[in-house]
Amino acid sequence: MSDLNALLEKSLAEKDLHRQQFQSLIQRLLDYGIICRDESQIEADFYDLFVRCEGIVDDYLLMAGIRFYHDKRFEYVRLVPPGARVPGVDDEANDGPAGGGLRANLSPMAVALTLVLAVEYEKSLREARVDEKGCASLSLEALNLSMKNLLGRSLPEQQLERRALFRQLRQLRLIRMASDADLQQGDSWLLIRPMILTLVNEDALAPLLAGEAKHASLLTDANGEADADEGEH
Repeated sequence: MSDLNALLEKSLAEKDLHRQQFQSLIQRLLDYGIICRDESQIEADFYDLFVRCEGIVDDYLLMAGIRFYHDKRFEYVRLVPPGARVPGVDDEANDGPAGGGLRANLSPMAVALTLVLAVEYEKSLREARVDEKGCASLSLEALNLSMKNLLGRSLPEQQLERRALFRQLRQLRLIRMASDADLQQGDSWLLIRPMILTLVNEDALAPLLAGEAKHASLLTDANGEADADEGEH
């Protein structure tokens, strides 16, 4: 163990870093599971620190069987649970446990909302409707409609339940919206962040995307029939 400590100290010294800085970074990653540079000044400092010692963090976490996904374009790093698949990361531990401390304990409603948000984000990507930070805008009214179309569910009616749901997704860095936003108003807007695609794989999205395309086709057909009926009168 002393040899490992000495090696760690040597590696940190080469980066002009102290052990306390490294420990704070590791604790932040383990506590939050994700660090986004544009989230706050605190996270910007942690992200810059991570970039300085990424190789050391990788070696350190690998000893515990933990991996991470680093998106340099959008400047965030997310810890990867055992068995998870994310872009650019080869899963070397498919036989790992299905659950663990790195996995977010999401309620069924949070899972449903995350899937629908991922579908909406994929749609925005296809239509080139994302900003320079890779975020897609969506109104609560459009989100609720999408949930009904894709899953036959609605957002919680109770204010406290709805606020807790969106707070959890903000903590996971999946969405961005004002903490005092009126979540009961359909014209309130949120931003879907690109990090959502590291939590939802293509297998989970495929049936929803197919359902979304089918629904759009049915609407098109219905509108066409309505136009034809109007033309006959």
